[in-house]
Amino acid sequence: MYSESKNNSPNTQNVSKTELNSWRRGFTYQAEIWNGRMAIAGLFLLSIILFAANYFFSG
Repeated sequence: MYSESKNNSPNTQNVSKTELNSWRRGFTYQAEIWNGRMAIAGLFLLSIILFAANYFFSG
């Protein structure tokens, strides 16, 4: 059976939500979070554009 242990790695730190949502430049955890959010937003917009183009311009 799988048991989940808390803070198994010595490099993990508990960070508040406001710290994770802050805008920081460089190679930081906050930058990685924002990069992921922007990538998902871009994929979502691309899929909407493709579905709309297929709906309106399909023969």
